[in-house]
Amino acid sequence: MPVVLVAEELSPAGLEVLSGDFELRHVDGADRSALLPAIADVDAVIVRSATKIDAEALAAASRLKVVARAGIGLDNVDVAAATQRGVMVVNAPTSNIVSAAEHAIALLLAVARRVPAANQSLRGGEWKRSKFTGVELVEKTLGVVGLGRIGVLVAQRLAGFGMKVIAYDPYVSVARASQLGVTLVDLAELLRRSDVITIHLPKTPETLGLIGAEELAGTKPGVIIVNAARGGLVDEAALAEAISSGQVGGAGIDVFVTEPTTASPLFGLDNVVVTPHLGASTQEAQDKAGLAVARSVRLALQGEFVPDAVNVQAGGIVAEDVRPGLPLAEKLGQLFSGLAGGLAAAITVEVRGEIAVHDVSVLQLAVLKGVFTDVIEEQVTYVNAPLLAKERGVDVTLETSEEGSRDYRNLVTVRGVLADGTPVSVSGTLVGSRQVEKITAIDGFEVDIRPEAHLAFFRYEDRPGIVGAVGALLGEANINIASAQVSRLQAGGEALMSLSLDDAVAADILADIAKIIGASYARAVSIQTE
Repeated sequence: MPVVLVAEELSPAGLEVLSGDFELRHVDGADRSALLPAIADVDAVIVRSATKIDAEALAAASRLKVVARAGIGLDNVDVAAATQRGVMVVNAPTSNIVSAAEHAIALLLAVARRVPAANQSLRGGEWKRSKFTGVELVEKTLGVVGLGRIGVLVAQRLAGFGMKVIAYDPYVSVARASQLGVTLVDLAELLRRSDVITIHLPKTPETLGLIGAEELAGTKPGVIIVNAARGGLVDEAALAEAISSGQVGGAGIDVFVTEPTTASPLFGLDNVVVTPHLGASTQEAQDKAGLAVARSVRLALQGEFVPDAVNVQAGGIVAEDVRPGLPLAEKLGQLFSGLAGGLAAAITVEVRGEIAVHDVSVLQLAVLKGVFTDVIEEQVTYVNAPLLAKERGVDVTLETSEEGSRDYRNLVTVRGVLADGTPVSVSGTLVGSRQVEKITAIDGFEVDIRPEAHLAFFRYEDRPGIVGAVGALLGEANINIASAQVSRLQAGGEALMSLSLDDAVAADILADIAKIIGASYARAVSIQTE
């Protein structure tokens, strides 16, 4: 039974998704001395923000297949190291976006109307209304730095307050911004024009320290700044100085460059509202995150494609018409490698038919996963398959056409060229309402066979007695033939015999059969059918 290590608190709903089919273990992920031995023999680990899954932790986890972060950020996961080891990294990219957006707005309103200070004053026995005069948001300009999912939600909600919305995001098109009713500007103009600036960017080398002393000096006097995204995007010391000087009128801060923290130059300032990273701290967000990552872990450990995998090249939702083809594509990759008898110098994955209207790049990943499954010793996943191809100098291309083949509505073909120039190709499709997997062609020979666990192929000169001879030789080896098919281009020409067997054929037996029937090649291929 696969083992899932829960390193931080997970919602009961998430635990329920995993119970029964997986062994659940628990550890305090923040305790490094407990985490490293606990992760050694698990298949998946689920974390939130306190557990650090770095290169050291990954090296200690010999069986690890997936790291799941119950939230959006991945600051505590070394994604590059995980990818190198073939470990899938998943998160819950939409689980807390509403909660985070609402918290940013809550901070803004608290600062604009001086709510925390007024509350503290009244509780202290003072009734000083004039001391806590606030500002309205209507007809003010909102500057959104980062127009991603959360930034969009904030923009939409504050537009409802009657605010004019401008945004800075170099990765969003003008057309997309126009659809949202947002005007795109550069960062300097946003700083200069905005009455309120709210930040919604990931923490990267490019965004770290994005707004420092120089940028703050260029803001509109009295601006309110909200950062509920990531600590370090705004220089905390520079922000404190700008507030003290009156250049910045107030700030709402939920995240800090060092967390946890109980000391900051911002804490002693009036009209600064701070919270201890509460953006995702709602019951709804925790339930959504727990459910999302639990489902992703289940999919990953069952060998299925995971839409929320952040280090898979073909990320995102897989179309329903494409999804059934993933196991077939992987088997075609395995069959291709088995027939090639070595690693191809170049591989082309061709997808023809109705499914080609969708994004089928995931089928290329599935093929590559199959190609390398029996070629290398290390674990092969959707994550590291492209990296393995690149490291081995295999040129991989994807070709698509919405025109189906002559006989099939949809067809996937894997073709390649070996180092000596020999071409190899295999095609397959799904047939009928039950989506039965079929191999339809091998090296130009038309076939109609299932991709069973044990297959054997012989190419030879077409002549009487070959089928009987092969059957007799396999019978002597106590290997039963489940099905057999002979394909030929013309009578007396080259033929291909395809066999489905109950057991694998040993190399010496295969060689003996090839010698006796004069086969130009003989291949035995085992395919993972589960």
